[in-house]
Amino acid sequence: MKQSCSMILAAIAASVVTFGVNAQSTPIRVDKAGVVPYAITAEGVVERSSTGLCWRAAGVWTKELALSVKTLDGDKLPVGCYCDADQLPKEACQAAAPAVVPEPAKAEPVKTPEPVKPEPVKAPAATPAAEKVTIPADALFAFDKADLTDEGKTRLSAFADQAKQLKQLEVIIAVGHADRIGSDAYNQKLSEKRGATVKEFLIAQGIAANKIYTEGKGEAQPVTGDDYKKMGSLTGKNKKLVEFFAPDRRVELEAVGSK
Repeated sequence: MKQSCSMILAAIAASVVTFGVNAQSTPIRVDKAGVVPYAITAEGVVERSSTGLCWRAAGVWTKELALSVKTLDGDKLPVGCYCDADQLPKEACQAAAPAVVPEPAKAEPVKTPEPVKPEPVKAPAATPAAEKVTIPADALFAFDKADLTDEGKTRLSAFADQAKQLKQLEVIIAVGHADRIGSDAYNQKLSEKRGATVKEFLIAQGIAANKIYTEGKGEAQPVTGDDYKKMGSLTGKNKKLVEFFAPDRRVELEAVGSK
């Protein structure tokens, strides 16, 4: 059997808060054939919130991928230049300037400069923000179960309180990951059940159902490497292996909104 990570939303222990913004209104198209560090539609368009934030692909995003995947339109810059420009080298996001052919000089009449009118002071816009946490699935569920533990309920309640403090909550994204013990089909199904449990709990805490997006990755994105091949049979009875795979059993949760 496999201890799978609650496919989605996790709770607030060991939380890491990140802030990012990209308010591009033009769709960002990429080649969907390769590995893309952001969530995309079936047409290869990067998915973004109403405030312009790109949704990172949980467990996939790296700075290198953000630089290597090119956009298909305009200057064809790296996709990261439109989504996470503040985290990439400035020179990587500069389009080549077109050659300029100088025009013949023209004599222009002298104009009297108009007085400069002060611009009205605008109220600062709401700051887009993303709050992300990753917690072990063991903190939410008992082994091979989809029912929340008391500790899991406490952590999810704390996360829900933080999400509700956002001035405008756009979406909560929760992605569950599992280890490699047991069949992928079984663990995928278990992760989906756990995601549904987490979503129901957050709804009971006052989060709107249409603001919660859950996804299960099964064992597709492990972080523990291949050393497990030297540790014996791949079963839940192999306690050493169960402990080794603990980092794979995780839940990544992100609340996107504005403060």
